[in-house]
Amino acid sequence: MTATVQPARRRRRASASTRSLSAVLTGVVALGAVLMLVPFVWLVVASTHSTSEIFSSPPALLPGDRFWTNLSGLFTSLQFGEALRNSLVVAAVYTALGMLVCSTAGYAFAKFRFRGRDAMFTAIIASLALPGQVTLVPLFKMMVALGWLNSYQGLILPNLALPFGIFLMRQAMQSVPDELIQAARVDGAGELRTFFQIVIPTMRPALAALAIFLFLGQWNDFVYPLIVQRTPEAYTVPVSLATLHGVQSTDYGQLLTGTLISVVPVLILFLFLQRYFVAGLLAGSVKQ
Repeated sequence: MTATVQPARRRRRASASTRSLSAVLTGVVALGAVLMLVPFVWLVVASTHSTSEIFSSPPALLPGDRFWTNLSGLFTSLQFGEALRNSLVVAAVYTALGMLVCSTAGYAFAKFRFRGRDAMFTAIIASLALPGQVTLVPLFKMMVALGWLNSYQGLILPNLALPFGIFLMRQAMQSVPDELIQAARVDGAGELRTFFQIVIPTMRPALAALAIFLFLGQWNDFVYPLIVQRTPEAYTVPVSLATLHGVQSTDYGQLLTGTLISVVPVLILFLFLQRYFVAGLLAGSVKQ
């Protein structure tokens, strides 16, 4: 009788301990989520106030009535509509072409054997350690020589072969069974047909994760567009918003309104692709 009761007590204690630990972890995660949302909530509230109201003491905690005024001034004084168009075009085209380049390179590194493959892949991984500022001067000289200043191609083409993107797709491509590719080849499918009709459909999670990284990186890029885009008509959103920082004063109401607008496309893209995002990051992490 005693031998039967003791295991039952131990199981109840273990169950209670598990519930307590789960409650603590849930509380910690909830607290972290609230802390992460506070800056975004403040951004929304502050975008509806003027500069003087933003820096008032005590600060305004409720939405004001200046959002449409800030928005109107933003589009009137900064040509913000053109900046939004430039950023959307550049980020969308860069994401589409970058996915193509990185996925084909990852497929080659994962499924083909050729001389120098490992050395080339090692060099690509090593390039991740280089800061982006190292390539700014050479890239600028190339853009000048090609006549690509103030152009979309000057922003899109130089960084299409993103080292991290190639690494991510190479790791994901390794999870595709070689037998599946060999069966397609035996059935008479060429390499392009095998890649686009057999391999790519299985890579949707990894491609979604790559799309988010590419779009976010290009959308938020500031230093490189600042160097190669020389006129206000060619500015992207980050560069356009930076011009609001004046020598004497800064209109923080307009600045925060523009920042809020710039967040919206990224949120839409992430919400649209979120179900693939985590699966894409884990693709290739378990070797079969």
